[in-house]
Amino acid sequence: MQVLALNGSPRAQGNTHLALRTVCEVLEKEGIQTEIMHIGHEAIRGCMACFSCANGQGCAHADGDFRARTNAMYAADGILIGSPVYYSAISGTLKSFLDRAFFSSKGRLRHKIAASVAVARRAGAVSTFDQINHYFLISEMVIAPAQYWNVARGLAVGDVLSDAEGISIFRNLGKNMAWLLKMREAASAIRPPEAE
Repeated sequence: MQVLALNGSPRAQGNTHLALRTVCEVLEKEGIQTEIMHIGHEAIRGCMACFSCANGQGCAHADGDFRARTNAMYAADGILIGSPVYYSAISGTLKSFLDRAFFSSKGRLRHKIAASVAVARRAGAVSTFDQINHYFLISEMVIAPAQYWNVARGLAVGDVLSDAEGISIFRNLGKNMAWLLKMREAASAIRPPEAE
């Protein structure tokens, strides 16, 4: 089993990365492979609603990197998405990527295990967390829970590691995500419901 974690922060090794790494370390202890893919530093155009992908032609302005990244998402058993908080929302680059990746998914994310984390200096993390979860819900993904919303606080790189409650939430999220992945694998003989 494999979980692909998307780092939507422009900082490759910043607090969002540390939050994702905390969840991934727990998953790895449970025998689940993880990969953190950094996309927050990319120049990713937003969706143009041209419907090229819906007509089977792929994204109209997708380069090879975009296709490789979305194919990695579709191949993974679980998706973990992390974002810093920008004006109570996800980063712009992450939004552009998720809009295109999820719109063009054509059901390939259905019933995968999903989770999100958000890191804020002070406020806006819950709305960011919620915004990411909307992508999962509309794609019929199964969202892994924790004992609280998956958010933590931090400004300077490394600050998030001092948020004891946030780190506890991320560790618990990793345990629950691993459990759901294993449960899904154990239930593979059970046929999923057909999409309407």
